[in-house]
Amino acid sequence: MNKVALRFLSSSLMAISLAPLSAQAQDTPRSDKHYVGLLVTALEHRSIGERTKEDAWGQAGTLVIGGHLNDLIRAELRLGGGFNDDDVSGGDLPLAVDYFASWYMGLHYPITDYANVYAQAGFTHVKGEATLPNREESYNAQFRDLEGDYPDSSFSISWLAGVDFEVLSNTFLVFEGGRLFKDTGSSANTFQFSTGLRYEF
Repeated sequence: MNKVALRFLSSSLMAISLAPLSAQAQDTPRSDKHYVGLLVTALEHRSIGERTKEDAWGQAGTLVIGGHLNDLIRAELRLGGGFNDDDVSGGDLPLAVDYFASWYMGLHYPITDYANVYAQAGFTHVKGEATLPNREESYNAQFRDLEGDYPDSSFSISWLAGVDFEVLSNTFLVFEGGRLFKDTGSSANTFQFSTGLRYEF
């Protein structure tokens, strides 16, 4: 093997060995990344009413803005609003979720190169309204105390858990569920189930 070939081979091997290190150095660490997301959310209202504990389903949209504090911990803000009134079964009580705002912090743990699981806890403020057009009817008696501003309490502890999959570079498909709100006044509570996309930058 001549000296030119030997030098070329040595240089090539060195370049190949250093390439992964160079690419790794160019990758932004997770702890330096922020993210935004847009989710479609199903809201399940449970334990509505004093006697029969009815439920209702509705739809909402959720905007997520957050950042990674380190490789495993992240914090975020969420803003959302309902698309339509949610009709409670067993009565004439439409629930309207005007908007909600949440703050979460939690664990975001990689399980493969392209998938993560996460669990988060925080606080939520919800503003909504419950209307009772036929409040004199006997079957609506258990809902009369709910009429007006809904929920009764303005803040509540929230939690959620989910999984995400990287479908494009820095773009993740999200599936999650958890409790959005618990009303201490009426014991009604609302659960959230969401899917959508999150982009990290």
